[in-house]
Amino acid sequence: MAQPHSSSGTATRGGITDARFASADILADIRTGLLLDAAFDRRVGLLDPRDRRWTQELVYGMLRRRGRLDALLSDRVRGGLARLDPDLTDLLRLGSYQLLYMGSVPPYAAIAQTVELAKRRHGIGASKLANAVLRRLDRERDALVLPAPNDPIEGIATEYSHPRWLVARWVARWGEDDTRALLEANNHEAPLVIRPWGVVREQLEAMLEAAGVQVGDAPLVRDSMTISGAALTELGAFQQGLFFVQDPAATLVTQYAAIPAGALVADLCSAPGGKTVELSRVAKTVIAADASAARLARVLETMTRLELGNVIPMVTDARFPALAPVDAVLVDAPCTGTGTFRRHPDARWRLRTSDLAVLGAAQRSILRAAAAVVKPGGLLIYSTCSLETEENDAQIETFLSEHPDFVLEPPPADAVPAAVLDAGRLRVLPQRHGSDGAFAARMRRRSS
Repeated sequence: MAQPHSSSGTATRGGITDARFASADILADIRTGLLLDAAFDRRVGLLDPRDRRWTQELVYGMLRRRGRLDALLSDRVRGGLARLDPDLTDLLRLGSYQLLYMGSVPPYAAIAQTVELAKRRHGIGASKLANAVLRRLDRERDALVLPAPNDPIEGIATEYSHPRWLVARWVARWGEDDTRALLEANNHEAPLVIRPWGVVREQLEAMLEAAGVQVGDAPLVRDSMTISGAALTELGAFQQGLFFVQDPAATLVTQYAAIPAGALVADLCSAPGGKTVELSRVAKTVIAADASAARLARVLETMTRLELGNVIPMVTDARFPALAPVDAVLVDAPCTGTGTFRRHPDARWRLRTSDLAVLGAAQRSILRAAAAVVKPGGLLIYSTCSLETEENDAQIETFLSEHPDFVLEPPPADAVPAAVLDAGRLRVLPQRHGSDGAFAARMRRRSS
């Protein structure tokens, strides 16, 4: 017998929808250190496409609004959220997000299902607390105000649900208006952007529209396009290897790199593989290297689907690349990812100030090792998806001061739009360019 459907999933276990069980389990996984994308994939495998989409809207959306929700909930929990079990806190966040941000969910369903989940996971006392808090939030929804902040930075951080220390950094660098624009951009769901492969954009667009897909223009990169209204992996064009997913910021890194045709290229931090694919358009051979065999498996999947014949996968630590010198090296370095918060809303809450120092040391180590793999006259391209100076410009200044045989070299004219060039470096900002954030520096090794 078919299970009854609600506005938010398929009810199975005692009336609680599978989507809500999955949402709670995803957040539990995140608390153990698992990344959001991995936790999501782990928990939604048995859900139908509609329920997967609903779960994504709930979990990703809640994490984008977590700071604001916490401020509202803390005012309505005696003693504040800090006294509660972290799992119960997450259940309250999920319930309040449904109440305040998901118009498709009736208030009674948001409250009743959260209360029942709290009872299942934490007992009758927790369910009574959840009931009281969420009912009060529902009653007061038209008159909700955030608690008075201690200072303007805290007010902005709470309003836009970002850690205070990051907001303070960004306001100091860009000013309040630009920072608010960045925070607002981070709180919107990122579009799905694809790149044609083996077909021109017009052909691919016609195929997708015939399959009922909504197609739009992507910023900054002419032949990329946004798509919506379909399950990606079920599309015939996907299965035939006629496109791959890549944000314009990542595409711009490879266009900025301007690798010469026929070059031997090493992509030292290759996974998940989008930049490797782009490099393979012009290179004779791309060595797709990554320290993680599991992550490299994603590159292999893409290679197989797109039938890439000029990519050589290789498991190797970028700090100790076992490679003879090549024509060009791309170091897409591990970083804080502050330019991709709209895609990874868990990252803003996971990040610590100490991560800048830890990752900075790794970036310096990888960059130095990569330099030894560049032939005289060859190119070294360093990139990140971070917005932070320590991971970007400071790394390049340090590297160039230690390596006088390398010089910063802007890309050829018209390689990328002038709007994303800054003193010869690539600088893509979400609040200004409508894409993810990215940084890159292109350096030439002197011939002698």
